[in-house]
Amino acid sequence: MSIAVQEIECLEGRIGLLTLNAPASLNALSEAMINDLQCALDRWAEDDHICLVVLQGEGERAFCAGGNIRNLYSAIRGAGEPDAPARFFTNEYRLIYSLQRFPKPVVGVAHGAVMGGGLGLLSACRYRLATPDVTMAMPEISIGLFPDVGASWFLNRLPGRIGLFMGLTGARLNITDSIRIGLSDMVLLPEDRDLMLGTLQNQRWSGQAAADDNRLFRLLSQMHAPDYRSLQRSNLERHEQHIARLSAGDELPEIVDQLLSAEIDSEWWNACMSNLRGGCPVTAWLVWSQLQKAQQMSFKDVLRMELAMAMECTRRPDLPEGIRARLVDKDQQPTWSYNSVSDVPAEVVEAHFQPEWDDQTDPMQLD
Repeated sequence: MSIAVQEIECLEGRIGLLTLNAPASLNALSEAMINDLQCALDRWAEDDHICLVVLQGEGERAFCAGGNIRNLYSAIRGAGEPDAPARFFTNEYRLIYSLQRFPKPVVGVAHGAVMGGGLGLLSACRYRLATPDVTMAMPEISIGLFPDVGASWFLNRLPGRIGLFMGLTGARLNITDSIRIGLSDMVLLPEDRDLMLGTLQNQRWSGQAAADDNRLFRLLSQMHAPDYRSLQRSNLERHEQHIARLSAGDELPEIVDQLLSAEIDSEWWNACMSNLRGGCPVTAWLVWSQLQKAQQMSFKDVLRMELAMAMECTRRPDLPEGIRARLVDKDQQPTWSYNSVSDVPAEVVEAHFQPEWDDQTDPMQLD
């Protein structure tokens, strides 16, 4: 099974436990996993016995390393099922919407790699717990996609221009970074995961969402928290003033030049700049545009916008070229359709934001 679906009996009520169960692929989301998750959530939303949901990942290395887009490579290139990419992204975004709007409390428990679609899943949860070994990132600029799965929503809510910086550079955040900017709510020691589930199981849940949410909040707040001085030092703490200063401005090419020419010597910063320097110029424009356009959007409209963006990416050459270079041939030498952000025509960028769907035309059929 690509996911494990369990219903855990409590003193009263039940916990719905969802475990991403593809550790060999770092729990990267396949279409089958997405559909199985959606089926479980749809069923539990209507089941009065299920009072809360816990989402976690199997294995030691990852909660979820993103969407398994390598499986879509043939279809994007014109072989295989032609409707597979549209179906994958449509179902993935519908799942993110269901999680974010779920009528009962949802606890996400993240460990290891939390990237792309994994960060989208975690960000859609009501409570976001993370172990000290997490690495969070939105690395889509390296493959010619864009920060999706609701990233236009949650990146816009980060302080300063850290969301823009993450999208442009694929910056990898550690546990202290994630707590610092609110991508995680609390640190959970690995040895405390079973204790947390046991504590939740040893409760009388009422089935009343507000009352159960209040009880859950108090239980989580009372859990043992590690000494934050024992955690990794925050890279953002060291660099966030640089990020704010260099990411300021109204012109993307100028911001990119400022970032790449800054004389800042640290391993973390250099890795970020390497990603930006070798990343897809069209993606950089998509990051810039999606964050601006999403500022006044509802979460539903954000996902509609991102679905249109994803579909245009599957029609253009950059995404299959990025997948080829990074995941198939692994030569790490993608040939992008444009050499720099200054070369990208405005009409190429704007084509990613059409059509604009509404409640009648939305292919995700979001309520």
